[in-house]
Amino acid sequence: MRARTTKPAARDAAETRCADPAERTSIDFGPLDQRVGYVLRRAQLAVFQDFFSRFEALDIRPAQYSILTVIERNAGLSQTRIADALGIKKTNLVAMIDALEVRGLVRRAPTAHDRRAHALSLTAEGRVLMRKLHRISADHEQRIVARLGADIYAGLFAPLREIAAMMGDRDES
Repeated sequence: MRARTTKPAARDAAETRCADPAERTSIDFGPLDQRVGYVLRRAQLAVFQDFFSRFEALDIRPAQYSILTVIERNAGLSQTRIADALGIKKTNLVAMIDALEVRGLVRRAPTAHDRRAHALSLTAEGRVLMRKLHRISADHEQRIVARLGADIYAGLFAPLREIAAMMGDRDES
């Protein structure tokens, strides 16, 4: 016998209200649309949604691609340096490296000067995958260029890097 599931009345009412097209288009975001953080987050969500759809078949997420790219370009870096460079919590990075290692994409080796630290490098399989990922990433980026236009796209990097640099400025205050 199957258990019957029921929705709370409040949830039914909310779903009914949201089903009205006028309700979905009449949201006032107030000052949010004029806040850099809010607009950046919305843009990030849109970019990541496209990224996820393109990288899904290879089971790669944006953070994993970033980690693999940094390892590819800087073989031998420690987990700590990569975590710091990418702004990833060390415990989260360790779990991601564990998963990439299980997949046979990354190799850990003790460093010469500190056996507690691990130098990271790509495996042969990791290098092959990176060639595919870079092609997919270039296609993904080209979709953004096509949407914005080359001039606007090129003009985004300097102000975004300046905003990102604010993170380092906080430490000096």
